[in-house]
Amino acid sequence: MPRRKAKSGEEVVPDAVSTSSSTNTPEDDRETMKEPKVEKWEPAKWQETLNNLRTMRKDFKAPVDTMGCSKCCDDQMDEKMRRFCVLVSLMLSSQTKDQVTYDAMNRLKAEGLSPENIIKWETKKLEELLMPVSFYKNKAKFLKKTSEILVEKYNGDIPETVEELIKLPGVGPKMAHICMNVAFGIVSGIGVDTHVHRIINRLKWTKKPTKTPEQTRIALENWLPFNLWEEINLLLVGFGQTICTPVSPKCNTCANNSICPSANIKKRKN
Repeated sequence: MPRRKAKSGEEVVPDAVSTSSSTNTPEDDRETMKEPKVEKWEPAKWQETLNNLRTMRKDFKAPVDTMGCSKCCDDQMDEKMRRFCVLVSLMLSSQTKDQVTYDAMNRLKAEGLSPENIIKWETKKLEELLMPVSFYKNKAKFLKKTSEILVEKYNGDIPETVEELIKLPGVGPKMAHICMNVAFGIVSGIGVDTHVHRIINRLKWTKKPTKTPEQTRIALENWLPFNLWEEINLLLVGFGQTICTPVSPKCNTCANNSICPSANIKKRKN
């Protein structure tokens, strides 16, 4: 824009010109173009809730503490056999109470549990050993197919990655992540079963409600600190077995009664 000429004795005042573009460096320009930082989402009062859960779990022993997959193995087993035992117990545990799985594992061990023996056993015998495990006929088929794969491809051992584990018949993500932790001591992800899935949604520990355990796992891993991933499964499974049960949860005995968004929900509706 042309400047106005000064009249005699008049001081010229320069037109207002923005100097930001002339003084900014390329680095400054890039900085102003950056996206604004978005704070990581986390549920309200989750640390207080977690500490209360830990306290309650010390007071209330659950079936998973004495009959979970890590308790189905014998001390005299070598590491290879122990890993196989962990995998088998997890395969049987789906939609089955820990006591039933534990008893079935004892029957299998008494008959000489190993992938080689499972291949040799007639399907009918294997079914009888598994009964009354839920879907025992399907699980007998899965165990036979899995045992064949383990012998042919892994020398009777189990795979060392989640990706390979979930390729085995009857093995899902929850089993794979727990197996990696218990069998190899590797935390690859959070094991989310029906108990964990239910409780996480009751606590509203996901940004929005989830419909499947796998959705819950992904949502939970997005914000829960990694150092808590190993602890959370056993903590919540036991809590779900004793207090936050599927039907008629014992809200009145729960230390999180005053801060849980789902506490006494039936009474609130009434």
